[in-house]
Amino acid sequence: MAASVTDGIHVLTVAGEIDHQTGDILAQALDVSDAPRPQVVVDLGQVTFLDSSGINILITAHRTLTEAGGWLRLAQPRPAVQRVLYLVPPLVT
Repeated sequence: MAASVTDGIHVLTVAGEIDHQTGDILAQALDVSDAPRPQVVVDLGQVTFLDSSGINILITAHRTLTEAGGWLRLAQPRPAVQRVLYLVPPLVT
């Protein structure tokens, strides 16, 4: 996983599988609680698999960032990952 900050936006580039074994790494990377109004983009272009634990991490991060006045955006999901994401109801805040 690679992380960078551009114009105050935290960009995480994730590769491989996001599951119960790798999820903690993503959850830690998504913790930008020290930033005011945190804005995070997760580039999923190199993610080959996403399970329910990964979905839960993304939902938790979305809620946390939104409550802090920020946002979470997902970018470039591959078709297999996109199908999983479409199964999750839209998040209403």
